[in-house]
Amino acid sequence: MEIKEKLGAIEAILFASGEPIEIYRLSEASGVDAGTLPSMIRLLNERYEDYGSGICIKKFDSSYQMCTREEFSPQVRAALETKRATPLSNAAMEALTIIAYNQPVSKGFVENVRGIDSSSVINNLVEKGLVEEAGRLDVPGKPIVYRTTSVFLRSFGLSSTADLPPLPGQSDLVLETEDEFVEREMAESQQNTQN
Repeated sequence: MEIKEKLGAIEAILFASGEPIEIYRLSEASGVDAGTLPSMIRLLNERYEDYGSGICIKKFDSSYQMCTREEFSPQVRAALETKRATPLSNAAMEALTIIAYNQPVSKGFVENVRGIDSSSVINNLVEKGLVEEAGRLDVPGKPIVYRTTSVFLRSFGLSSTADLPPLPGQSDLVLETEDEFVEREMAESQQNTQN
């Protein structure tokens, strides 16, 4: 397959997917080596840029997605008559920040940091597709742990969670990690059982 065909295959797969597609799947489906994909994507993006196209291809962690350019969002919104996205509440932003900077974390960890029940807030974030279940902790009760999604990355204009800005005063900030939280909870549970 020549380069022109490979570029066409990558473009077609990304367009048809509509969602982020993992690099290994894109490589397998297009017949393009995973190591060559970044240069092929760069070539496509340069082509789009040269033609003043309204689309681009973005990288999110270990996946690629075809997207519209930000400068055309008003026109896209008008054409699709989408309602303005409701902004996240302060509580949702708090919980999302805790999850993003400490992921994967349990609801109990989020509640411990916030100091308040966070069930409905986390459920809301899951419904919006900003966080997802990432498994369960291997402790009694097997609580669900959560992590951010590609929707989170796309919504905040990030390529990966490594692009998150540092927290103000982060060097002075000492938060309990999820492991420390679980150990403390288990110790308290055992102590309560012995009493």
